[in-house]
Amino acid sequence: MAKIVIIGAGGVGNVVAKKCAQNAHIFTEIWLVSRDEAKCRVIADEIAKQYRVSLQTAAVNADDVQALTNLLQKIRPELVINVALPYQDLHIMDACLAAGVNYLDTANYEPPDEAHFEYSHQWAYQERFRDKGLMAVLGCGFDPGVTNVFCAHAQKHLFDSIESIDILDANAGDHGHPFATNFNPEINIREVTQVVRHWRDGKWLETPAILDEGAAHFSFDYPVVGPKESYLLYHEEMESLAKHIRGLKRIRFWMTFSENYLTHLKVLNNVGMTRIDPVHFNGQKIIPLQFLKALLPDPGGLGANYSGKTVIGCVFDGVKDGKRLKKYIYNVCDHAEAWREVQAQAVSYTTGVPTMIGAMMMLTGVWRGVGVFNVEQLDPDRFMNELSRCGLPWQTLDFTGYLPE
Repeated sequence: MAKIVIIGAGGVGNVVAKKCAQNAHIFTEIWLVSRDEAKCRVIADEIAKQYRVSLQTAAVNADDVQALTNLLQKIRPELVINVALPYQDLHIMDACLAAGVNYLDTANYEPPDEAHFEYSHQWAYQERFRDKGLMAVLGCGFDPGVTNVFCAHAQKHLFDSIESIDILDANAGDHGHPFATNFNPEINIREVTQVVRHWRDGKWLETPAILDEGAAHFSFDYPVVGPKESYLLYHEEMESLAKHIRGLKRIRFWMTFSENYLTHLKVLNNVGMTRIDPVHFNGQKIIPLQFLKALLPDPGGLGANYSGKTVIGCVFDGVKDGKRLKKYIYNVCDHAEAWREVQAQAVSYTTGVPTMIGAMMMLTGVWRGVGVFNVEQLDPDRFMNELSRCGLPWQTLDFTGYLPE
């Protein structure tokens, strides 16, 4: 049906490529490209053995807009799936505009020299994509991504108005390492060391970062895995959901962190290893966080011995037919099962599967439009069905648990 280019051959790129290969009747020609073509070839060889599907590979520096444009003009895909680094989003969007290709990503743009992310940089591309007759879909992983779809589903089918949303993300798994991150260490550490923000009554409120005294946290009783300490964190989907969910008065994002993780991160932060500004070392400049990334385990290689589960979902508080109700929509994913299927841990799996589904929605015409879209602006129904079919079944419950005010 369609030719696609996947940019990025890390843990998520591996999952996206393999899930696309499982749906080869839709993704009829798959290109996997990255700066390191050898990594692409490893994934392509695994896919050839597992699914008897042939992937094309190429080397490209996604920061080089002209080189990427040339490659896209040569391949002429219908869609680019960007699972590279968030720093590269704008360069890849520029290349898609120049080559006339639709675009989808999983995480919003983040400037390399500032630990701060927001959608304004990509929303600014609205007119350019519209004028070219192209579609760009932002944030189609799990959170953001599936959490946005859950919100769109709740708004369409469960509520007349939603007053409060709490997004809760638990990784209750064990990878066996003293300290490791479940996705790119540089991006992960920049994200969790930021000042926390949440949206309430029409404005953003700031609270201390998770490593600081006074950080907001509480114990949430997650399905299957039980009570886990959950910390208030800023996450990008809140920015778009605050804009698109009718009647919303408050939205928060909570994520679990173990004492072991927090202790290691506090030490690294205290000695300056989480800094993103250059320091002089042996006559050259290095960025401490990038050096730390080189020392930490590769997230793509964590899955072989990973046990336990992830539980990610949304609690909604709103009104339907004049009555107040609370609903909880969530998914449980098993690390070991993800490894058996696609040789990835569950954090990569829960990001890669919805990325493939979003691409499917675009290529089959379920999601149509020109311009730049966040996922909750698009119809959720087919996407929700595909989640269950493709390995991420979800459940909806009446919520009777505890959330802090």
